[in-house]
Amino acid sequence: MELLKNKVALVTGAGSGIGKCVAELYAGNGASVVISDIDEKSGKAVADGINSKGGKAVFVKSDTSNATDCERLVAETLAAFNQLDIACNNAGIGGVASPTGAYPLEEWQKVININLNGVFYGMRYQLPVMEKAGSGVIVNMASILGAVGFAGSCAYVAAKHGVVGLTQAAAVEYSAKGIRVNAVGPGFIETPLLTKHLSQQEMQALVSLHPIGRLGKPEEVAELVLWLSSPQSSFVTGGYYPIDGAYLAR
Repeated sequence: MELLKNKVALVTGAGSGIGKCVAELYAGNGASVVISDIDEKSGKAVADGINSKGGKAVFVKSDTSNATDCERLVAETLAAFNQLDIACNNAGIGGVASPTGAYPLEEWQKVININLNGVFYGMRYQLPVMEKAGSGVIVNMASILGAVGFAGSCAYVAAKHGVVGLTQAAAVEYSAKGIRVNAVGPGFIETPLLTKHLSQQEMQALVSLHPIGRLGKPEEVAELVLWLSSPQSSFVTGGYYPIDGAYLAR
């Protein structure tokens, strides 16, 4: 069943990890997809892969920390497909590990700019288009760290808490206008964000924090995003949905 037939979806940070899986699952369910990423090579590869399988995708290079880029991204989505029905604001970075009292100021600004400002900039230009159309769905990528603290990650934690609040505010404002806005809170997921930067010992330490006994897979997160983006979740808005192997339930 094509849950997103005749829909147009935009995914940021779609060149790898969760964003890539979301974009591919959207396409597999009938949506035309705009692939956005700061990494042109990986973003184009994802779009090419979707097109080679009979889907419809275009790549638009965009830096989510730049408001002008976010505005242009929406404009290019409309130019390519003449509509915008779904947006998954997924792009994010982890940032350096440091105690709050010693956290590098430039790193704080970088993480906040991409992980929080980037979501706001995305919605700032996505929402007017959806409002004009009278319908739309936005799924923002938060984290389990949008609900709890984590030592050494003050910027990431602050940004993801902000994404949850921003999501709730937008949902209250736009739900009566036919637009649903939700946030997803993944636990630690096996993506390049982790596997390229952590040792095997560090990865195992993260596994131990999840009662399910493993890390999540990006495909599993994508399935939740798909459901939230589809008509099957038509009464769901303003929510924060952890997908975390019982991390938060510990």
